[in-house]
Amino acid sequence: MMNPQGAQPETRKPFELGLVSFAELTPDPATGHKMTPAQRMKELLEEITLADQVGLDVYGLGEHHRDDFIVSAPEVVLGAAAALTKNIRLTSAVTVLSSDDPVRVFQRFASLDLVSQGRAEIIAGRGSFIESFPLFGYDLRQYDNLFTEKLDLLLKLREDEFITWQGKLRAPLDHLGVYPRPMQDRLPVWVGVGGTPESVVRAASRGLPMALAIIGGMPERFAPFVDLYRQSARENGYDPATLPVSINSHGFIADSRQQALDESFPLVQQMMNKIGRERGWAPMGRAQYDAGAGLRGANFVGTPDDVIEKILFQHEIFGHQRFTLQLTVGSLPHDKVLHAIELYGTKVAPVVRAEIARREAVPEKA
Repeated sequence: MMNPQGAQPETRKPFELGLVSFAELTPDPATGHKMTPAQRMKELLEEITLADQVGLDVYGLGEHHRDDFIVSAPEVVLGAAAALTKNIRLTSAVTVLSSDDPVRVFQRFASLDLVSQGRAEIIAGRGSFIESFPLFGYDLRQYDNLFTEKLDLLLKLREDEFITWQGKLRAPLDHLGVYPRPMQDRLPVWVGVGGTPESVVRAASRGLPMALAIIGGMPERFAPFVDLYRQSARENGYDPATLPVSINSHGFIADSRQQALDESFPLVQQMMNKIGRERGWAPMGRAQYDAGAGLRGANFVGTPDDVIEKILFQHEIFGHQRFTLQLTVGSLPHDKVLHAIELYGTKVAPVVRAEIARREAVPEKA
């Protein structure tokens, strides 16, 4: 079987744990107070810095173009974070590639890679929000075609310094140089997947790592997507063992389970119900939220022990190589977010890494 372009080597890397943020800017549901974008950005950079200091592996920022999120250009903020951190990998989560230009995406993330000394990644996705399409003049009717064509161009850009390319939805390139080149031999590109078989197959057929978002429902329901991913990779000549899978979910960590639920629920409810009204979802209630925090629910809300148990439970289902937690669904108080990051890095991560390493060593001894 082929090794995918940019895939991990055959030797297994340690299990990775990270954080994702959309950098929410929502009012306090009790007081109505809303901080300034400048203050939220300051706090965001402090959160990324702490994530690096407590030994987390990756930090991802989502791209959005609406007033309840402050990051429309993840690579700019990640560039600032690169100057404040030493080891943590810095990624988008996601880059809405369908409404961007792949050449500029590559150049921006290659620049981030140089600034961070080889720590940049891209998670490319079609995007679950559509504001960027009219903003940048793209036709929503081309939603899927735009992503497919631009993803293929992005992959070609990371392989070749001089590009000759022609598609249907962008002007052609005739032996043009694209600069700067990144520090990494191949800039890592993941595909963000929300749970459609077509997206899963798209990632697998190109030998790209898959970041699967699970924000609702029982995790077992998503196992067929991971199975399809590995099967499709095999059918396209790639070794699934070289293709990492990331599971990405909402959550919050505190010293007690009740505290975690009580502190996070009002803010998560506010954000999810606002989005739900836009999309026709049923309102979220407290009973639903609490149920989702159970072992077989989607949300990682509770103590460090609760989160450890749930990550390890899902690892038995998916056999994934990375888990990222989105802590700030709604503008949670900064001090509580910092405490959650500290618990995640110092209490959760070491136990999870050690247990998964033990599990993976067992077959080799058998």
